[in-house]
Amino acid sequence: MRRQGMNLFLVLGAGAIGLGALHLRTVKAAAEPQSAQLIAAKATIPSAPAASPKLPAPGTALYETHRGDTVISVARHYLSQSSYLTSSELAQALRAANSEIHGTFLKAGQELTIPGILDAPIVEKSVAVPKDFEVRAIYLTGLIAGSDRGIKIVQRWRETGGNAVVFDIKDSDGTVNIPFEHPLIGAHKTYIRDLPKYTHFLHSQGMHAIARIAMFRDERLVVSHPELAVKSKKTGQPWRENGKLVWTDPSRAEVQEYDIALAQPAADTGADEIQFDYVRFPAEGDQKDASFVFQKSHPEWQRYDVIADFLRRAYTSLHPKGVLLSLDVFGIMAWQRPVDLAHTGQDIVRMAKYCDVLSPMIYPSHFFGMDGIARPGDEPEHFIGESMDRFEKITAGSSAVIRPWLQAFAWRTKTYSPKYIEVQVLTAKNKGGVGFLFWNANNDYGKPYAAMPEMKAAKGQYFRGDEMPAVLKAQVELPR
Repeated sequence: MRRQGMNLFLVLGAGAIGLGALHLRTVKAAAEPQSAQLIAAKATIPSAPAASPKLPAPGTALYETHRGDTVISVARHYLSQSSYLTSSELAQALRAANSEIHGTFLKAGQELTIPGILDAPIVEKSVAVPKDFEVRAIYLTGLIAGSDRGIKIVQRWRETGGNAVVFDIKDSDGTVNIPFEHPLIGAHKTYIRDLPKYTHFLHSQGMHAIARIAMFRDERLVVSHPELAVKSKKTGQPWRENGKLVWTDPSRAEVQEYDIALAQPAADTGADEIQFDYVRFPAEGDQKDASFVFQKSHPEWQRYDVIADFLRRAYTSLHPKGVLLSLDVFGIMAWQRPVDLAHTGQDIVRMAKYCDVLSPMIYPSHFFGMDGIARPGDEPEHFIGESMDRFEKITAGSSAVIRPWLQAFAWRTKTYSPKYIEVQVLTAKNKGGVGFLFWNANNDYGKPYAAMPEMKAAKGQYFRGDEMPAVLKAQVELPR
């Protein structure tokens, strides 16, 4: 009787006490037998509807902040899922999408909208262009290419009339700047974390994307794998160039296959052209003490036979993918001096058969000791003109296009200026060059920026003015 009386009291008081008291009663009743009256009373109380979760808008995600979160830490977390190239780009977009963000640190429990979220990873394809497409390019290191500064450089280059970018996927110290798995390379820092996303960005800016690979001068590889180094005849140990251990043996199959393998992901993820640099043997150091494996496996070969054979295989491997293959060569090779040919192995006549583009590095400042000129850096018209004449002559029997590297730095010249840039471009064009590449190791292109608008305005005088490939015109985005 006491238990039933108590339960009846609870039923009669349920309306006055409310849902909270009812909750307490039903929790207790779960452990005790219920009367028919209690069950009936429970049935008359409606349950509260479940709250519908908030859904993110298309192209966004929702994130509830935690203690210690900052704008940049959230941006870094979502960067790989977004269309943005850098964390700071995404952080800026986060602030624009969430007006409640103030300062650097975020309050716990905030619900943020994350913009630019991709439905799936970007898949980018190469854009085919003819080999005589007039490339007007600047060079970016891997470190700069994947940075906010690099983004601004590309946008500025487009604004001034440029249409191409050369970017490092492997630098001359062996640094690999993209995700790459291979038995010869371990964990490595990648400055260009998402190559398809980066080539997509270049295409969105109307840029021809040229992936540069520094070939056999590879300090990182030779230090971690000394068995791949050029060997010293005297000691049998890795050979050194002026005291430095930097050269793998260009005639080793493992070394050659490593660089060809590195070119594959670039060709498969949107690069329009693969550029080989340092495609040669060492040219400095004690050459008489250098020993290479081809001297035993192919004793009848010379260094230029090794380079030509390598390029034949590389060209056969890459060309079916629809990308161009370009080769950087010493400007001095235009003179075809036997000593240069014997050291470097850069036989221009044979190399031209296995590439689409030859890019001689005809920086005026580098021709010291040539033609009796004391300051070659201040004679761009002479040295570029003479170099182009010679390269055109020795490649006359091939279909390779000559697209020179030009000097965009002030080393060994007192006359470096926008006019200096204009003289180089005009001379190269008048001597048969198709397009040009500007080199500055610090990625400082102030003088080319200043020279380009004037050259562009003089229609047809300095360059043809080829626009971006037609397929890219509809993709070009406004500056971010």
